[in-house]
Amino acid sequence: MADELVSGLLKETDLRVVLVTASELSRRARELHRSASASASLMAQALTAGALLASLQKSDARINLQVECDGPLRGLFVDGDKSGVLRGYAKNPLVAHAGNEGEYHWRPALGNKGFLSVLRDLGGGEYYRSAVELECFDLSKDLERYFTISDQLPTRVYLTVLPAHSEGTTERLGTVVGMLVQPLPDGDQEAFRALSDRLAREFESTVKAQAGQGAAALLKALVPQADLEVMSRYPVSFTCSCSKERVKRALLSMGRAELEDILATDGQAEADCHFCTTHYVVSGDEIRELLAELAQASN
Repeated sequence: MADELVSGLLKETDLRVVLVTASELSRRARELHRSASASASLMAQALTAGALLASLQKSDARINLQVECDGPLRGLFVDGDKSGVLRGYAKNPLVAHAGNEGEYHWRPALGNKGFLSVLRDLGGGEYYRSAVELECFDLSKDLERYFTISDQLPTRVYLTVLPAHSEGTTERLGTVVGMLVQPLPDGDQEAFRALSDRLAREFESTVKAQAGQGAAALLKALVPQADLEVMSRYPVSFTCSCSKERVKRALLSMGRAELEDILATDGQAEADCHFCTTHYVVSGDEIRELLAELAQASN
C-alpha cells in the first residue's frame, strides 16, 4: 500500500493530529544507501519525522531535519516539503548494532552526545534554525523536547518501525508509521494530555492491528472520536531532485580558472549525490561547453 500522510482536526477540542505511513519510502532509502539494520531503522524514523514536520509548514517551503552525534552513526539529514517529497541520508549507513529494547536501545548507534536541529525555509530568502541537545537519544522524545523548547508548544510524537514476517523471512522495515498530536492555540489541554497518554499505551498495538488498512483508516482507529475531520491527505515518497544539469550549474559557479584546472588535471568532473547516491560524470567536452558559456557571458 502506498505511503501517505493524513492530517486531521478534532473540532471540539482544537487538537491537530497528523499521521504518516512511510514503509515503502524507508525501504527505498535503505536500498539506495545499502544500509545496515540500525542505520536503516533510524533513517526510517528520521524520514517519517521529516514528513510530520513538513506537514506543519504553512506553504510548500522546505524543512531540514538534522541529527549530529558522537556515536558510529555520526548523524542523519532529511530534506522535505509539504507536498510529500522527502529525501535523506545517514552519515554512516553501515551501523548494524543496537542495544536491548528500552531506554538505551539506540545509544550504541547514536553515542553519548549530540544535537537535533530543524531548519525551516520561511520563503523570501528567510530561514529559521533552532536546535536542542540530544537528551533521550530517542528521536520521538527529543523531537518533543524540540517543540517544547524551540516553539513553546506541547507536542507528542510517536514513531514506530515494526518487522513483518512472511514465509520464514523477516522484513525489518515491515511497517513504518509516525504520528504527531498538538493543541492549537485555544486547544483543550486536558483533552490533549488524555489523548497523548492513551496513544502512548495503544499506538504500537493499534498500528500492528490496523496498518494494513491504510493511513486514513489507521488514523481513525487511533483517534476514533466522532468530531475528527480529515483536513488533508497526500502521498509521500523518497524523491531526489538532483540532476546532471544541477551539477553543471554548480560547476559554472566555480568560475573559469577552476574549470580549466579540472579539465587540465582530471579531464572530466565527477560528483555523487548524498541523497540518492547517483554518480554523475561531466565529460571534458561538456566542461569546454561550460567554458564557452562563461566566455560568451563575459563578452
